[in-house]
Amino acid sequence: MKVLHVLGQRPEKTGSGIYLHAIMRKSQAHGFSNHMLAGIPAGDFPDLAGLSADSCSYVFFESEELPFPVTGMSDVMPYKSSLFRDLKDGRLTAYKQTFGRALQETVLQFEPDVIHSNHLFVLTALVRKLFPDVPLVTTCHGTDLRQYHNCRHLRTYVKKYCREIDRVIALTHDQRKDIMQVYSIQPERIVVTGGGYDETIFNRAPKSPAGTVQILYAGKFNRSKGVPWLLQSLRQLEDRDWHLHMAGGGQGPEYEMCMDLAGKLDEQVTVHGYVNHHRLSELMKLAHIQVLPSFFEGLPLVLFEGLASGCRLIATNLSGFTEIFSPTRRDTVQLIDLPPLETIDRPFKKDAPRMDKMLATALETMMVTVRHTPDFDDAGADGIARRYTWRRVFEKVLAIYLDITDTPL
Repeated sequence: MKVLHVLGQRPEKTGSGIYLHAIMRKSQAHGFSNHMLAGIPAGDFPDLAGLSADSCSYVFFESEELPFPVTGMSDVMPYKSSLFRDLKDGRLTAYKQTFGRALQETVLQFEPDVIHSNHLFVLTALVRKLFPDVPLVTTCHGTDLRQYHNCRHLRTYVKKYCREIDRVIALTHDQRKDIMQVYSIQPERIVVTGGGYDETIFNRAPKSPAGTVQILYAGKFNRSKGVPWLLQSLRQLEDRDWHLHMAGGGQGPEYEMCMDLAGKLDEQVTVHGYVNHHRLSELMKLAHIQVLPSFFEGLPLVLFEGLASGCRLIATNLSGFTEIFSPTRRDTVQLIDLPPLETIDRPFKKDAPRMDKMLATALETMMVTVRHTPDFDDAGADGIARRYTWRRVFEKVLAIYLDITDTPL
């Protein structure tokens, strides 16, 4: 079987890129022929382990055809990017024409049996419009739902073609309901597979006795990820013995704000910047607690990676999280209920003091637990780690490929 994988942004920097890379490698190991088409800055080629250069094609941003940065599915990306809400008029025409030419050339040369795109948004709609007879499966990562909500000028085009996709992969059952409602896609065409992690890299090692409690945040440094909230909450606990490791990065004013807040915590914070999976695994083995205080997420893979590495988790109780993490003990995974938000990913300013107190209390409680018992013994958490490996996810994706191409098992 030949599978063409499509992503409109950099394939090495964010969760959707990690997802694409993992599915490609599992598909390759299964004996399938794979090709990727992705959007990158001109001349800045990604290093994708296990994928040959001739299995990758690119559309170049910051080029003559697309004289603007990569359009990011999040408004704040961990690299230079432009906004979908600014993708209008000439920019939108150039985007469709440039990706359209690249898609037609790639499909003509590769002749895929199935196309697997990422995000229920403009590029996937273009794929469906251009190739109505090629089986198409699309993975929703959550950010596409947010962009659909924020970009009114793109909704008609996106919905018209995305509702014709053969199969949509949802990461959670809650997300499946959102997809049905937003895109008017029939429920039998939406399959829940979950997300995954690489169990050969992310696995448990004994945690050190917690003199200093090691805390990890891994992700983008911006407001919607809750990073300022985390740092402000930790300022209430400066007299406790802890150390925060921040792995990731960002761009622009929100990133600078995060760095300023981290600087006020002085030697209690180490900013590691971008790290590869092997270095992230080392940090997760070191950390007692992993925190992800986001206001909006699809299904963050770092939570599975952290849990598999023995981290206790503190996260906001977002859509789908209770569904996944309810089997765990409260002293292993603590989910914080958010107040009503002003926008899809921003709280009201009036709620900030109460939220700071809530997160600080959760952190302090988990620190006490860690000092008493550095390692957790939780059958529910172990079960989640077993279920959400890339091997298990690809088994479900494979079944979809075979179903929509009428290929027998």
